[in-house]
Amino acid sequence: MTSGIAHEIMLAFADRTGLTSSQHPPVRYLWTDAFAVCNFLGHFVEHGDPESLQLALRLVDQTHHTLGRHRPDDPRSGWISGLSDTEGEAHPTRGGLRIGKPLPERSAGEAVDLAREWDRDGQYFHYLTRWMHALHRVTQVSGDATYQRWACELAQAACAGFIAGTAAGPRRLFWKMSIDLSRPQVASTGQHDPLDGFITCCALQASTRGERGTDLSRELRELAMLCQGRSWDTDDALGIGGLLCDALRLAQLAWDGFWHEARLLEALLRSSLRGLEALTVHRAFEGTAERRLAFRELGLCIGLHAVGRISPVGIDGEDARALLRDLARHRPLTAHIERFWLEPLRREGRTWCDHRDINDVMLATSLAPGGYLGARPA
Repeated sequence: MTSGIAHEIMLAFADRTGLTSSQHPPVRYLWTDAFAVCNFLGHFVEHGDPESLQLALRLVDQTHHTLGRHRPDDPRSGWISGLSDTEGEAHPTRGGLRIGKPLPERSAGEAVDLAREWDRDGQYFHYLTRWMHALHRVTQVSGDATYQRWACELAQAACAGFIAGTAAGPRRLFWKMSIDLSRPQVASTGQHDPLDGFITCCALQASTRGERGTDLSRELRELAMLCQGRSWDTDDALGIGGLLCDALRLAQLAWDGFWHEARLLEALLRSSLRGLEALTVHRAFEGTAERRLAFRELGLCIGLHAVGRISPVGIDGEDARALLRDLARHRPLTAHIERFWLEPLRREGRTWCDHRDINDVMLATSLAPGGYLGARPA
């Protein structure tokens, strides 16, 4: 039943954002589209529906041709990588991908206005890692290694553009870059960005087919260094969900025999549990819809679905297994949050409608998480 609801939500999203309807111009947003690609893939895998696979592939193509190229209101034109039209078609992620924000990016000499910056275009590292994951899932489902190569090229471009350092200070990963990756727009570092990048690149490296240009050894070394000594603790629902998804991917890498790091997995589980307990104490999921952000809560739900896919049999250490059991006790929260946001009246309110596309897609992912999270262990 929930899979059917999720697919209905996704078909409406496809029509509304110009993927399937010529009556609506394409409206692409990288984070939302990454989850949407995975949702269409999941429906194809679960139901054998070829149209869903075609929707996923069409969305990848439209996203590349929209967010991999300069904005219509930008004096620049063509691929943001600077490649020719022919080369850009073959390597659409070589210059990264725009966020898809409504306003043009801040110009080089313009003063920073952090409130306005939220609506300005540019590139986010954590959005790029989500798109890498989506491309990786396309190759896993379709068997076409082209998407895997594009994911690796995106990883290379992202690390080259976002990671910087000077003789006076250590290497760092900027939170937001300009569209052409030439300058930082927000110089701080996202708390989990190095971790997301490291685990995503591990997954890509594990499944590379030896094609030229797909080696990510250098990127992995840089990201591993950036992860050293960091705390992953957060009380942000979306951040906790991301940690739990990362924990699942670590477990999947271990099951596949590629990479095993029990201490990092335990650290992610421990930080997630602390964050969940803090949210529970503060009764974060008991307020009215007007005081809550659905997509952040639904990101947590997706992470709690990930917990259910981590087999204790494959986890080293009693502490890690105990953490997994404690996290599993919070899984009923998923149904509570999903029921809350499935109520039609709550999806007519301002906080839902202001973020309709991302809310709809994250709800669909939570209701049918297999496309995003991948297959359960055998």
